[in-house]
Amino acid sequence: MSEETQKTPETEIPEAEESEAETEIEAGAPEAPDEEVEPVPEEAAAEEAPEEAAPAANLVQTYEELQAEVADLKDKLLRALAETENVRRRAARDRQDAAKYGIAGFAREMLSVADNLRRALEHVDAGVRTENEAIESLASGVEMTERAMLAALERFGVKPIEALGTKFDHNLHEAMFEIEDPSQPTGTVVQELEKGYVLEDRLLRPSRVGVSKGGPAANGNGKKAEPAEDAPSGKGPRTAYEKQSDAQSDSSGKGGQFDEKL
Repeated sequence: MSEETQKTPETEIPEAEESEAETEIEAGAPEAPDEEVEPVPEEAAAEEAPEEAAPAANLVQTYEELQAEVADLKDKLLRALAETENVRRRAARDRQDAAKYGIAGFAREMLSVADNLRRALEHVDAGVRTENEAIESLASGVEMTERAMLAALERFGVKPIEALGTKFDHNLHEAMFEIEDPSQPTGTVVQELEKGYVLEDRLLRPSRVGVSKGGPAANGNGKKAEPAEDAPSGKGPRTAYEKQSDAQSDSSGKGGQFDEKL
């Protein structure tokens, strides 16, 4: 009995200790935290939308800036190409003009030499040339020199202007005086004092000419008008020009009378 009584407490004590240990563990163990509630998918999308919209807006702005820069560079490139093409064309035109008109100054100076040769020949009387063999040889040599000079000038594009008998052209002719000539249309070149020349299609020196007046007006198509008939007598019908001149004289007379009254 004594052994059983001694053994019983030994076996029961561990059970009591275990129960006490379990109660201590249960009392000291922390409570598990509550689990977080997952947000609703719509709320999550609303929270993520601003974060995704900001990069998209930046991309759009960057794309627009790049497009503007590309357009600006393209415009500058086109302008540079156009300017280069204009410079190339201008240089080609200047090169052609230099080749065609580079001798203008020299040719203009040589024209005075040709004029002096022509004047020398004009001052030699034809009768003296036939009588004097030396003068005939000298005149023939001057004529050959003149022809050779004019031929050389013509090879380089210098050509004379045929002015006599043509209608006056202010682009080619320089009127020095007017000649009363009813037989020729008004504005016709009837005398040439100095021959003019052109270099290719440019005027090198104008022709100094005398122009007719008093004849019929030249036709608009550039053809010469028919020579004027005999002038009518004073009793015949007056022309419109005479009537206009009479009207102008009457108006001037009235003006003079008005001035005298003042």
